[in-house]
Amino acid sequence: MKSFFEKVLWGSRYMTLLAVWSCIIGMTLLFVLSALDMGRLLLEFIDVYAFGHDVPDFHTQVVSHVITAVDDFLLAMVLLIFGLGVYELHIDKIDCARDNPAAGKLLKIESLDDLKDRLGKVILMILVVAFFKNVLHVKFDDPLNILYMGGGIFLVSLALYFGHKAGHKAVTKVAEK
Repeated sequence: MKSFFEKVLWGSRYMTLLAVWSCIIGMTLLFVLSALDMGRLLLEFIDVYAFGHDVPDFHTQVVSHVITAVDDFLLAMVLLIFGLGVYELHIDKIDCARDNPAAGKLLKIESLDDLKDRLGKVILMILVVAFFKNVLHVKFDDPLNILYMGGGIFLVSLALYFGHKAGHKAVTKVAEK
């Protein structure tokens, strides 16, 4: 009875495949939707500049769309890293990727902490992109808004600095082993 129960428990790790496949599907959808949005933006760009159709505040709209696309691509990468990491941690190593030089950068996930570190860095970049997208819509009619934006940029820079420093320490620890 104990042996059967342990086999069932051990086999239950395959339920993580639902998360893996969901991440891969979500990643694919985000990549395709973002690419289609960029294609639509290109057509709109051609319409404005080649055919002379006037669109008010077009430059800000273009920058906002591009930032949104970058944000979506980063989120798709979070899903990819999470899906591959969960698979490697709970199911098996991805054998066909081991000989690929890019796999070393993407698949060095040995523990949940490694996965959290990788995801944390990409999520931090998503937050940075979202911050700068919101900065586009700030009205600078009040000196306090300028001060808030400067403070926000400083805090984002600080977060990036500490994120980079933490990543550098992790690489140094791995090299020492």
